[in-house]
Amino acid sequence: MEKYNHEYNAEQIQVLEGLEAVRKRPGMYIGSVSIRGLHHLVYEIVDNCVDEALAGYCTHIHIIIEKGNIISVEDDGRGIPVDIHPKTHISAAETVYTVLHAGGKFGGDSGYKVSGGLHGVGASVVNALSEWAEVTIQRDGGIYEMKFQRGKTTEKLTRLGDSKKTGTKVRFLADSTIFETLEYDFGTLEERFREIAFLNKGLHITIEDQRNDENLKKSEFCFEGGLISFVEFLNQNKEKIHPTPIYIEK
Repeated sequence: MEKYNHEYNAEQIQVLEGLEAVRKRPGMYIGSVSIRGLHHLVYEIVDNCVDEALAGYCTHIHIIIEKGNIISVEDDGRGIPVDIHPKTHISAAETVYTVLHAGGKFGGDSGYKVSGGLHGVGASVVNALSEWAEVTIQRDGGIYEMKFQRGKTTEKLTRLGDSKKTGTKVRFLADSTIFETLEYDFGTLEERFREIAFLNKGLHITIEDQRNDENLKKSEFCFEGGLISFVEFLNQNKEKIHPTPIYIEK
């Protein structure tokens, strides 16, 4: 085998800092840079909202595809913590969005008993692969905002005023230099979030497509029957062996 004539020493060892590794190899984190990977960004942010619902704090999730393929995801959960993190010495909210494997979903004395996301990777990966992102948090009697560009903080977490509400709103624009397309498929997202609503009974999920004023789309999902409603949905227009689904809840 022919040998390559080049140096291989300490200077050739690259060290990617922060979220550079995500931008360098996005497929490791979201599978691909095709439309499937693009949709995965939305899934990760929504999964964080669902985790709040599983913890018993979130009842509504609102997803909007805005003009220009900007994504907005808002929930009425507790809001990401805004106090200073003891290890990173920056706000916990900024830590979640700028540090890989930073989150409340690693078990033990964490903020969640169960989780559906990437366990501390999701939010920071979405941030890294976005041209820009902004996060608005309502928590502890205040409303806070922070902004990012391609994974780097451009505006630190700032208190904008007072608020009696709680929740988190994330808006982002996927990076066109990374993804093959920025055109989201409403039907694919709609199907995904319908299933999530089935699997989390009582959770209200709304998804809107506001990209075309002449073709606005909106779907709302909430299934008090949970899995029973899911089975009934799947069995529409089919001959049923068991007319009534058998469901056991702990």
